[in-house]
Amino acid sequence: MSAAEIWITIGLLTLATLIARSSLFLLGHAVKLPPKLLHALRYAPAAALAAIVAPDLLVQGSSLNLSLMNPKLLAAICATLFFLRTRHLLGTIVAGMLVFSVLRLTS
Repeated sequence: MSAAEIWITIGLLTLATLIARSSLFLLGHAVKLPPKLLHALRYAPAAALAAIVAPDLLVQGSSLNLSLMNPKLLAAICATLFFLRTRHLLGTIVAGMLVFSVLRLTS
């Protein structure tokens, strides 16, 4: 590809991104989304976070590691149980990091 083609491609992709991201912002008052879609969109941030975190918890190297010898997975399980019992977010982070640190130092 020539330099001109690359710059044209970058420009078109920028334009497509701007149109896609700003369309609902600019036309939001005119566009009414169905209630079911609005309800489903409430779960988008949690789904995105799970998609980012899950591979880091479950994959070590290049293979899937679902054993309890996986310190990240075990710390996540302990943090989840702590949260379900206490509903305290900061405590959950501290508990998960504490368990992970202890497991990393002892193994």
